[in-house]
Amino acid sequence: MSERREGALDEATIEARLKAELPAWRYEDGWIRRTYKTAGWKSTLMVINTVGHLAEAAWHHPDLTASYAWVEVRLMNHAAKGITDKDFALAAKIEEVVGWQPGAEGGPLEGTPTDPRFAYVKYDR
Repeated sequence: MSERREGALDEATIEARLKAELPAWRYEDGWIRRTYKTAGWKSTLMVINTVGHLAEAAWHHPDLTASYAWVEVRLMNHAAKGITDKDFALAAKIEEVVGWQPGAEGGPLEGTPTDPRFAYVKYDR
């Protein structure tokens, strides 16, 4: 993927941007990817629906793979046949929303309780 096609980024640029902007994401097989670990099926469905809402609003649709306690999000611009700024923009919004931890902000929202009965996303930060 060394040439630019319709705004497609080269591999070195993709790797550098992932490192700087989206360190939990990786570049593999022509896609930028992120796996979100969840506490179970209910949480997995909430992550899928969240990603679906953001993708539909952005009109840029990822591929998703899911199991009981994880969701993998894969982004690639099919029209450009590669990774573009659109992929980075949607990945950043997904990361912001799915990774949001209100309790860590110190405001009035407490965030998900640590009680396993109410567990949601397994945050890596």
